[in-house]
Amino acid sequence: MTAPSGDTGLLAPGWAGSAAAAATGDEAYLRALLDAEAALTRAQAAKGLAPAEAATAVTGAADTGAFDVESLAGRARAGGNPVIPLVADLTEAVGEAYGPYVHRGATSQDILDTATMLVTARTLDLVLADLGRTEQALARLAAEHRDTAMPGRTLTQHAVPTTFGLKAAGWRSLVLDTRDRMRAVRESLPAQLGGAAGTLAAFGAYGASDPAGLPEAYARELGLCAPELPWHALRTPIGDLAGCLAFAAGALGKIAADVLTLSRTEIAEVVEGGGGGSSAMPHKSNPVRSTLIAAAARRAPQLAATLYGAMAAEDERPAGAWHAEWEPLRDLLRLVGGAARDAAELAEGLRVRPEAMREHLDLTHGLIVSERLSAELAPVLGRARARELLTRLASEEQPLADAPELADADLDPTHYTGSARTLTDRALERR
Repeated sequence: MTAPSGDTGLLAPGWAGSAAAAATGDEAYLRALLDAEAALTRAQAAKGLAPAEAATAVTGAADTGAFDVESLAGRARAGGNPVIPLVADLTEAVGEAYGPYVHRGATSQDILDTATMLVTARTLDLVLADLGRTEQALARLAAEHRDTAMPGRTLTQHAVPTTFGLKAAGWRSLVLDTRDRMRAVRESLPAQLGGAAGTLAAFGAYGASDPAGLPEAYARELGLCAPELPWHALRTPIGDLAGCLAFAAGALGKIAADVLTLSRTEIAEVVEGGGGGSSAMPHKSNPVRSTLIAAAARRAPQLAATLYGAMAAEDERPAGAWHAEWEPLRDLLRLVGGAARDAAELAEGLRVRPEAMREHLDLTHGLIVSERLSAELAPVLGRARARELLTRLASEEQPLADAPELADADLDPTHYTGSARTLTDRALERR
């Protein structure tokens, strides 16, 4: 049996084949690691710590096609991370003249943390694009159905009428909340540069008159933020990512949970466009997009918890806490990337069935507006007697229209949607 060539997502249909999967794969990480190494030499050249020819040589040699990912993975066991074998291979590729300028002054964590920020930035850009698609589709649904009345449900039961427009506007609000948080995190992703113990001492030993200015030059080469301090054991950027990504999964999971409920056969108020089939039951059209999003929402909190746990990192560079971050962070990026893709497809293809919503509004024969009736009867019968009457009529399961006390009452549920239209319009003003 040959060794596997990589994780293809066989058991991960939520992210398999997504842009986020490609952006977080081993090849993408290798690209980011090489970018980080090349940028370091360029930054030192810009500061006069390396010849310009060295920067050109290292950048030219940093070609992913020249490196064997499987070999790097296997050799990473010896030192506990893939940077160590990569530096050896890159140094050899650069050649004797300029090889000594590869990785000079840096530590493995500088490069891997920086590469992680590059992978994250590239992935979040893709996720933000899919969130934009989702938001636009939900805005269209909210505007189209601002007056489409449907049962509001609380604790699984009919409550009072609402509108599908307001529900879609609420979904959109969550997507925009996600976007805003993700943009803030994306714009703050920092490069990492501190050397062996976060003091930048080696760069001074190599001749830098102001080593503290080197991280800014390094960040500029990479398009990342300049860190205030080396953050080897100060994991604020990872904590921010954990919260942002877990929030994104949960927000999209709320949309999926609603669609899963509303698309049940006995409810069928919405239907996923292009639902998935069953291997055993030809008649089924399963809400697959919602299912995959819901799965991501259930996994994300535990992955985020691992990242939060790793923040308790000892010393200037920790043993184990840093290493524990790599896989869950990549899993989170993949899960959220896949969920964002599925959310966009879900929102763009969702089919709304107003006729089913209207039918369900009448299931309780007027009881869905009992809140309004209670308020209207209270001045006439008194609050306690009005409630007693409506409770008795509900227990007798007879249409409220047949009750003499309600002969003149307005029992049309579409007339009791409160400020749903105004709230929907207000929500749609947000950009």
